[in-house]
Amino acid sequence: MKYIVNTHEVGLLFKNNSFIKALPANTYRVMPFTNKCIISVGMTGKLETPYELSLLLKDKTLAGMLDVINLKDNEIALHYVDGNFCDILTFGSHAYFNTIKKHTFVVLDTNSPFLPTDVDLNAFNKEYFRREGYKYINAYAVPVGKMGILTVNGEFIKTLSAGNHYFLKGINTVEVKLVDIRKNLLEISGQELLSEDKVTLRMNFICQYKVTDPIKVALEFDNFEQQLYTTMQLALREFVATKKLDELLAQKHEIGSIILTSVKHKQEQFGVELMEAGVKDIILPGDIKEILNTVLIAEKKAFANVITRREETASTRSLLNTAKLMEENKTLYKLKELEYLERICDKVGNISLSSSSGILDQLSQLVSMDK
Repeated sequence: MKYIVNTHEVGLLFKNNSFIKALPANTYRVMPFTNKCIISVGMTGKLETPYELSLLLKDKTLAGMLDVINLKDNEIALHYVDGNFCDILTFGSHAYFNTIKKHTFVVLDTNSPFLPTDVDLNAFNKEYFRREGYKYINAYAVPVGKMGILTVNGEFIKTLSAGNHYFLKGINTVEVKLVDIRKNLLEISGQELLSEDKVTLRMNFICQYKVTDPIKVALEFDNFEQQLYTTMQLALREFVATKKLDELLAQKHEIGSIILTSVKHKQEQFGVELMEAGVKDIILPGDIKEILNTVLIAEKKAFANVITRREETASTRSLLNTAKLMEENKTLYKLKELEYLERICDKVGNISLSSSSGILDQLSQLVSMDK
């Protein structure tokens, strides 16, 4: 029987299913009925055979052609071909031909979740990790403006800055909690509150804060924002309950700073800095609105009446002063007379004069100095 072992192939000679030796590229003839056979294997990648690898490696010629790695149960290996990442190998023995391409391996111990510092993390951005790598590697992305809190088996290890972070899957439980370290707004909306004078009102309150202790926020609180919300809500309720409606409306723009001052001592407890606070709006019941509108209208009308009376008084006082001046000064009186006569003439279309005297005499009588 004729067997051809091509270039870039190696022949594996078997007799009675037992490996004998490796054969270089050539043409071989095997006599029938000898129970011998030759299997051609390509030397471009991994050695794939159904036979035990340790038996094949007894041939020194074949062993010299192979890069072999043996991995334990708690180990995986990053496989590189000519310096470029290829795949991840799990426990067992793996053999690759080194005659054409160079194969290198980075062995990782899964008993520790941390990758060695010399591992090239760029390999984890390849398509392989989206298809297969996630089985062996935990990937966490920390966005800009947030901080990652790393815990292993529930124990705090360190903080993680913005970027991608990778950890080995194994016997350890790795968790990364994200904490927003930017300025944030906490809205306390639609609060049904009761004032001291038993008026029910709705208030929308807002508070700006910034996390100063991300570790405390992540590890000491089950729901940090909800607990901060509740603290601000109770402080707001307590304040409103001690004020009457008129006082609340008068102090609307000061309520934020008052509430902020009352809870400032809890900043360290929460690991935050409370920066600003204020009331967005106060919503009153319909009947209270009508009463306030009626009061407002009455106040405005009363104010308008005061202004009217003030103007009337000023006008009367001015007339009185003018009359006194004209009484003391005849020339001023005559000028005033002429002024009113001029106004009358502007309004009159026709002037009728009697014929008993001349026009000049009648006009003289109109403007006469005699009373």
